[in-house]
Amino acid sequence: MFDGLHDIDWASMEHAYGSAEEVPALLWALCSADAGERGKALDRFHSAVHHQGSVYPSTAASLPFLFELATDRATPDRAAVVALIVGIGRESIDRGFEDDGTEIEYDPPMGCAQAMAFLREQGADIAQLASDPDPGVRLAAVPGIGLFLEDADQAAGLLRDRLAAEQGLPVRLRVVEAAATLALRLPAAVEQVKDWLSVLAADTTQCPATRLAALVQRARCAPDEIGDDVLPTAVVLLRQTARALPVRPIATAPARPSASAGAVPPQIAAAFEDLDRHTRVYAPTTTLLRTFHAALGARVGDRTAVLAEQLASPDPGARLDAVRMGGQLAREWRGDHTRLLLLVAEQLTSAGLEVAAAAAAVLESCHPIAAPAREALAAHVDAQRAAHGPTVWAAAEPRLRRSHQEAVRALARLGDTRALPSLLVALDSDADAWRAIQVAGHLPQAADELVPRLCDHLRRADLTGQHTEMSVTALLAALTALGDPAAIPAVVDTLTAAVCHEQHRVVRAAMNALKPFGPAAAGARVTIRPLTTAADARVRAAAASALWAASGDPDEVIPVLLDLIDASVTEAVDLLGEIGPPAAAALPHLRGHLTHSYEWVRVHCATALWEIGGQTEAPAVLKVLLEAVAHNPATANHVVACLDRMGTLATPALPMLRNQLAGPRRGGRFRGIDTDEALQHTCRTLIARLDPPAPGTPPPATV
Repeated sequence: MFDGLHDIDWASMEHAYGSAEEVPALLWALCSADAGERGKALDRFHSAVHHQGSVYPSTAASLPFLFELATDRATPDRAAVVALIVGIGRESIDRGFEDDGTEIEYDPPMGCAQAMAFLREQGADIAQLASDPDPGVRLAAVPGIGLFLEDADQAAGLLRDRLAAEQGLPVRLRVVEAAATLALRLPAAVEQVKDWLSVLAADTTQCPATRLAALVQRARCAPDEIGDDVLPTAVVLLRQTARALPVRPIATAPARPSASAGAVPPQIAAAFEDLDRHTRVYAPTTTLLRTFHAALGARVGDRTAVLAEQLASPDPGARLDAVRMGGQLAREWRGDHTRLLLLVAEQLTSAGLEVAAAAAAVLESCHPIAAPAREALAAHVDAQRAAHGPTVWAAAEPRLRRSHQEAVRALARLGDTRALPSLLVALDSDADAWRAIQVAGHLPQAADELVPRLCDHLRRADLTGQHTEMSVTALLAALTALGDPAAIPAVVDTLTAAVCHEQHRVVRAAMNALKPFGPAAAGARVTIRPLTTAADARVRAAAASALWAASGDPDEVIPVLLDLIDASVTEAVDLLGEIGPPAAAALPHLRGHLTHSYEWVRVHCATALWEIGGQTEAPAVLKVLLEAVAHNPATANHVVACLDRMGTLATPALPMLRNQLAGPRRGGRFRGIDTDEALQHTCRTLIARLDPPAPGTPPPATV
C-alpha cells in the first residue's frame, strides 16, 4: 500500500500550518485499526491539509493515496475518506476555476488544477464507488459523478441507473442533486438532465421526496424557467414528504470538552457553540430545501410559502432547520417579512425547547423588523417564568435555560420592559450576566434599575485579567446607551484603571461612554486631557472627543485633531465635522484628503467638509460621496446620512438613491438588517423631500 508515498518530498510542501511533512503519517493513521487514531487523523487532515476548503499542492499530492484507501474495502471508515476526496474535488472546482473553466492563478500556486486532473482520470473508480455495497460510501461517492466525469452521456446514464437501483432516500436525493450538478457543469448534459428531471418530478410511482428533489433540482438548473405551477407543486410534495418520513426527536448534540473557568471568554465559547449548532442539519430534506430557496432567490413571497409548509412539519428537526432558513431569508433579502416572523414566533410554543430557542434567536437577530412578534415573545417569557419560577434564566437544564435567555434577549432588543425581571436575575446572580449586559442598553426606560447593577459589574471587573476586555467594553457600551449620569464615577474609575494597565481598547470605550454625558462629565477632564498626547492615535481621538463633549471648547481639541487627519483617523475627522464651522482651520487638510486612496477616508473627509464648509463645498463633497458609494456600496449608510443634511443640494443624488432601493438584497454596511432598514428609510425620506410625488400619486411599492 502507498507505493511511492515516500518518494514525494512532503517537507518541501506546505499546508495551513507550515510544513506538510506530517501527511504520510496522517495517511497511515487513516487506515489504523484504532478508531480514535483514525478520527484524529481525519480531523487533522481537514484542519491542516484541507483547511477551510483550501487545496494546497500537498492536498492534491495526497489524493492518489486517499483514493487507494477509498477503493480498498478493508479500509475502515471508507465513507469518510470518500467524502474527503469529493470535498477536495468540489473545492478545487469552486476555488481553482472561473465559470468558463479558466484556471485561476494563485501566488503561491495552489493544487486545484492538479487535483482535478487526477480526479477526472478516476471516472471508472468513482462510478464503482457510487455503486458500492456500503450505503455510506455510495452517499459520499455519488456527487463525484456530477463533478468529475467528462462524458455527459455516460454520467447521466450512470445516475439514471443508480436511481433505479437505489432504495435509500439519502442516496436517491444525492443522485438527483448530482444530475443537476452535471448539467450546470457540462453544457452537453443540460437538456437531457432537464428532461429527465421533469419526467421524474411528474412520475407518481416515485416517492414524494424523490419527486420533490427532481422538481427542485430542475429549478436549480434553470431558475429563469420556474413556472407558476412549481410552487404549488412543491408545497404539495413537501407536505406529502413530511407525512411519509418518520418523526424523530432532535438528537442531542455530542458533548464538547468544557474550557476551564477563565480560559476562554464566555462570549467566545458561546460563539463556537452557536457555530457548531448552525452546522448541524436535522432533517433529510433540509439540504434540498436550501437549494430550492437559493433557486427562488428574490421571490420572497414564494419562499415564505415554502417556509410556512416547512414550519408545519410534524418533525421537530425539520421545523428547527426551517426556523434557521427563515432567519436567513429575513436577514439577507428585503421585503415584507411580517408573515414569516409570525410563523417563526409560533414555534416559541413548540414542545421542543431546541426549536423554541432557535425561534427566539432568529427573532433577536431580526429585531429591527421583529415588532410583530413582540406579544408572542412576551407571552413565552411570562409562561416560562410562571412554569419554572422567576429564576428560570439560570435554570439548570441547559435547553430550558437557553430557550428562556434567547427569548428574553429578543424581547429586550425590542425595548420591551417585560424582559427586565429576567435581566435583573442575570445581573444579580451573575448567571450568564454577559448575555444580559449585551441587551441591557435597549431598555433606557429601566436605567434606574439597570445602571447600578451594571456599574457594580464594572467595578468588579479585573483589568489585569487576560480575558476581561470584551466584558468591560460591553458594560461600557450598555452604560453609554442608557445615558444615566449616575454611571459617570464608575466609568471614570474604569478609565483610570485602563490607563494604568494600558488597556487601550477599554480606554477608548470608557471615553466614548463619557461623551454622551457632556458637561456632566467635566470632572473627568483631568484624567482625559493627558490622553490627547497618547501614543495610540485612536486614543488621542477618543480623548479629544470626550474633552469636546465635556467642555465645548474647540480650541482645546482642534490642534489634536488636525494632526490626526494626516494619520487618516476617521474618528478625528468625524469630530471635526461635529464641531462644524469653528473647525475651519481643518478645511485645507480635508480637501487634500478627498483624493485619498481609501474610499472610507474620502467619505469621512467629505462629510466633515460639508459640516464645516457648507454650501461652497457641496460640489466636491457630492462628487466624492457618489463615487465612493459606486465603488464600495458598504459606504451607503454614511453617504446618505450626509446627503440627508445637504438639503436640496443633494438632488443630483436622486438616481443613486433610487438605485439603493431597487435591489432585492439587503444593502448598506455589513448588509445587516439594521443598517439596511436605516438605509432604506433615509433613502425614501430623501426621495420624498427632493422629488415629491404629484398629488394623488400612489406610494411606490417597497421591495
